[in-house]
Amino acid sequence: MSNFKQKNYTSRSGKAYTFQFPGVRAAAQISDRVKNKFGVPQEEKLAEEMMKNVIVEPKISWDYFGSDKKEFNDVIAASFRFLEGEDEEASDDHNQE
Repeated sequence: MSNFKQKNYTSRSGKAYTFQFPGVRAAAQISDRVKNKFGVPQEEKLAEEMMKNVIVEPKISWDYFGSDKKEFNDVIAASFRFLEGEDEEASDDHNQE
């Protein structure tokens, strides 16, 4: 897995994270697993997959966020955009490696 693209991300609160792309097939499988029967991503499943497969540094769990829902939303959303390749249109300045 270490041959896949990584991205350093700094959250709005200033905390640093490293995201790692798990590969195209794994990304497609993750995308399929997090959706309900209507094709809508489910927050809990999405967060589980991001913490397990995309956010590689620091290794985090639910307890990491405590009651900080803003940090949770920021990091999970950013890691999912990275997984889906949606952040590649962004400029190559901050948060991109």
